[in-house]
Amino acid sequence: MKVIFLQDVRGVGRKNDTKDVSDGYARNFLLPNKLAEPATPAALKHLEETKAAHDAADAVLMKELAEAKRGIEAVILEFPLKADKSGTPFSSVNKDTLLKALRDHRLVTTERVGIELKYPIKEFGDHVVPIDLKKGVTAELKIRVVKEE
Repeated sequence: MKVIFLQDVRGVGRKNDTKDVSDGYARNFLLPNKLAEPATPAALKHLEETKAAHDAADAVLMKELAEAKRGIEAVILEFPLKADKSGTPFSSVNKDTLLKALRDHRLVTTERVGIELKYPIKEFGDHVVPIDLKKGVTAELKIRVVKEE
C-alpha cells in the first residue's frame, strides 16, 4: 500500500515522504496512529500544493536572511567597558549583550539567532563573531570593545 507520511517514523519514512509499505503495517499501525494517510490522487495533489507553498515561503525566508546578513556585515558595533588603572576591563561582552545590541540596531528581530561565542570577550580591540542566522546562512559581526571614558 502506498502511503504519505504525516510524521517521521524512525527507520521507515520522513514527514511528507511517499512510500510503499505492507498493507498490514499501514492498516494496523500507521493509519490508526495517524502517522500516515493513504496516497490517493487527492492526497498527492494536496501534498504537491503544500510542498510548493513551503518552497515559496523558504525562498522568501532565504531572501530575508540574505538581507539580514548584509546588514550585519555592514556595521561595526561598539561596546564601551569600564577599566581599572592597569587597563583591564571590569566586565565583558557576552552573547546576551550582543543579541541585545543586534536587536537595538534592528539588525535582527525576534527570531532566534545562534551567536557562536565560546567565551565572553574581555579584551579591548576589534573582534569578529560568527552569527548563525538559519538555514546555513552565517554572518560575520564586527565588534569593537573600547574603554569607557
